[in-house]
Amino acid sequence: MSDAVDNIQPLWLAEQAHREGWCYLKIIETNTAPNPRRVRIFLAEKGLSVPFEQRDLMSGELKEARFSAMNPLQRVPVLVLDDGTAIAEAVAICRYFEEIQPDPPLFGTGPVGRASIEMWQRRAELGLWFHVAQAFRHLHPKMAHLEVPQVAAWGEANKNKAIEMMEIFDAQLTRNRFVAGEVYSIADITVQVAIDFLRPAKIAMPDGLRGLKRWHEEVCARPSAGA
Repeated sequence: MSDAVDNIQPLWLAEQAHREGWCYLKIIETNTAPNPRRVRIFLAEKGLSVPFEQRDLMSGELKEARFSAMNPLQRVPVLVLDDGTAIAEAVAICRYFEEIQPDPPLFGTGPVGRASIEMWQRRAELGLWFHVAQAFRHLHPKMAHLEVPQVAAWGEANKNKAIEMMEIFDAQLTRNRFVAGEVYSIADITVQVAIDFLRPAKIAMPDGLRGLKRWHEEVCARPSAGA
């Protein structure tokens, strides 16, 4: 990344956005990518409608200077507010909308409820979603120009880690209706998108995970699953 991009400051970016007239509430995404889908499902559960602006991550559009100034990690999604403020990371964007519209509460209610959902959300993101994504990025030929270097052994190792975590979620979902208990939450969204991404990552769900499969059928039947 160039020094010119590195030196862009957030305040300058917001002021420049106003002058150029390109800042308004929107989410910049790639609609085929899994992380933006997490946000779309969240918004659908909230009943919120937000404009989306598409970027082609495969063609290098996320490496352009203006996008890199908003998110130096060059990843989608990015929420752009009316004043030009840019918020990246799927869960951070979801937290913003949780504050805007608390009902239904997808991050939990009360100290125990919020903490339990946070616990399972982190397990979902760091223990399952991360490994599925790493397997995809390091093994899929089309990702070679984005994941440099691709390390096939690392990709294969992550497949086994994902399977181990699926077994943990299966045990949890054998005892509970949803990932963090009896209430649907952000943790369910993360696990759902991870499970749906097993196929592109070429990871097979083990046989016998009845709790996980029962839950997956239920969440896939929710209207938000098509977001």
